[in-house]
Amino acid sequence: MDNMLADTALPPLRIDAHQHFWLLANRAGQWPQPELAEIHRDFLPDQLEPLLRQHGISGSVLVQSLPSMSDTLFLLGLADRHAFVRAVVGWADLKAANAEQQIQLLASHPKIRGLRPMLQDLADDWIDDPLLAPAVAAMQRHRLSMDALVLPRHLPALLRFAERYPDLPIVIDHAGKPQIASAALEPWRASITRLAALPQVYCKLSGLVTEAVADWQVAQLQPYASHVLDVFGAQRVIWGSDWPVVRLAGDYGRWLEATDVLLGDLDPLQRQQVMGLNAQRFYRL
Repeated sequence: MDNMLADTALPPLRIDAHQHFWLLANRAGQWPQPELAEIHRDFLPDQLEPLLRQHGISGSVLVQSLPSMSDTLFLLGLADRHAFVRAVVGWADLKAANAEQQIQLLASHPKIRGLRPMLQDLADDWIDDPLLAPAVAAMQRHRLSMDALVLPRHLPALLRFAERYPDLPIVIDHAGKPQIASAALEPWRASITRLAALPQVYCKLSGLVTEAVADWQVAQLQPYASHVLDVFGAQRVIWGSDWPVVRLAGDYGRWLEATDVLLGDLDPLQRQQVMGLNAQRFYRL
């Protein structure tokens, strides 16, 4: 019986915890611009699903890429029709007078798991504002997490926000977008270290290749990935592809191959944590 159970054991769970879909017709000229030829087109589930099967990925977390409620509702509709989309991270206007009502509406959908203000396009201190308190209370009431799409300059304000709300789960997207192309580590490294000291803060191992030079090599990514793994530990790092944006700097398979090298010092359980178990826990999949 033991041998039979071993033979039928399920493979390790692998989740792509950061991917996007969009229709250009819905974006009214907003990003991505035409000069970004690799991603200036529609991207929908039937294009991603074969990649997930090819690379043994069990499911995905679909993340908003437009600051609009209509875009989030569009993504939730796709999630309804495609089982591999395990969760959606949407958008709401967190400083609006009706922010709580917006959050309540989204929280009624069974696959919504978090919200993402697009901080990289906002003032450095936008997130460090007491006006967010009602929205954060609503997020906590509905068990929603926050994805933090930031640049290194936003990290100090994000730290103050995270210290103010220790019960709000936060994940830093794309490792905080370090300046890999210029090989700059500071002040990103110090800021990430301070954020990692807060137990409710996680970090996504995603988006690194689009911050690197065009002909990037894994060795150029290693100092940034190693620091994230050192300070967060394998228990709070979450892998994502950032598809289709990853197409600007390679493809799905090449980023997975790079990830395999970046995680080279981890034991099998730690790899499983980064590649799926942490996403399962953080997003309540």
